[in-house]
Amino acid sequence: MMFALWCVSIRIKDVSIVDIFWGFGFVLVALNTCLLSSGWRYERSQWLLSLTILWGVRLSAYLAWRNHGRPEDDRYQAMRSRRGNRFVVTSLYIVFGLQGAIMWVVSLPLQVGQGHAPLTLMHSANYLGVAIFFVGWCFESIGDYQLARFKSHPDNRGKVFDQGLWRYTRHPNYFGDFLVWWGLFILSVGRWQDLWLIISPILMSFLLIRVSGVALLDRMLKDRSPEHENYMRRTSAFIPWPPQQP
Repeated sequence: MMFALWCVSIRIKDVSIVDIFWGFGFVLVALNTCLLSSGWRYERSQWLLSLTILWGVRLSAYLAWRNHGRPEDDRYQAMRSRRGNRFVVTSLYIVFGLQGAIMWVVSLPLQVGQGHAPLTLMHSANYLGVAIFFVGWCFESIGDYQLARFKSHPDNRGKVFDQGLWRYTRHPNYFGDFLVWWGLFILSVGRWQDLWLIISPILMSFLLIRVSGVALLDRMLKDRSPEHENYMRRTSAFIPWPPQQP
């Protein structure tokens, strides 16, 4: 899939397409694993596939809607500028190849959990994983909706949104994504031998907090305006928490 997306990106001169298909890529992995393992007959596999579709389709649809008509993401424009004509080729491995590798590691609970579904029955901890997933999915979905609605009003251009979930965390969507993948991990574990799958939510948590999520956006917003600085000072960066008093 990543090679096909790379070919499309060359034609449209926009590698941001890789972000739009991030969620849908996991759907393809989960669906392919389910079909190859005949997991559709088992409850754990049914849950893993259904929840992945719910998360992945919503995320990809939202990003496609949000990015429609926009130029290439600033991150990729900067990379394109630094690398010049070489970017067309190097983007295959520094953008598409890297995301493909990360997707493979993060999706391990979907692959192994469905593959082992015939060996184990669902237990109470697995249902806890389902509950954690839904809390995270709601956090992510509601956070995206609240911010999109705020930005849809021209009068709010350049202003800070600090209402709803955004009053308690600067990144409710990333916190929600964090819970989604911890929930899927817990759901996927049917045996003690499967605990090694924890590398998936750990990697996703690291990316969300330290690499492409919280840390990146906070660096971009830090010096934007005094209003943004005040918002960052009083609002929790990640875990929802009541805002500090001025």
